[in-house]
Amino acid sequence: MDLIFRIIKFGLTGLLGMAIDFGATWLCKEKLKINKYISNAIGFTLAVTNNYLINRVWTFQSTNAHWGTEFSKFLIVSLIGLGLNTFIIYLFHQRKNGTNFYVAKCFAILIVFVWNFLANMLFTFK
Repeated sequence: MDLIFRIIKFGLTGLLGMAIDFGATWLCKEKLKINKYISNAIGFTLAVTNNYLINRVWTFQSTNAHWGTEFSKFLIVSLIGLGLNTFIIYLFHQRKNGTNFYVAKCFAILIVFVWNFLANMLFTFK
């Protein structure tokens, strides 16, 4: 049962992170007129930092005193997840019969969610 609650917490944290990512990217790009790629990087960075902090305290209840190392691991897992997401979308949208982009993105999100949860549980917050 603890695992199910942990998965739910991880998912809720991810939804908040997605809102932060999109919101910060929109604010930087549309209102502050910052370059779209820099805006995207800002949104991603804020979301990853937020997700790390919430997952550390709420989802995994880490007491690791070496939070810098732990955050680095979380960032590595997140960057691998971003790469997997991009690769899966490319694979299914560009290579496999031209699957609809958003269908490919939904499939990628599901796979990357599993990757991120397991990698963080077994590697980052073990």
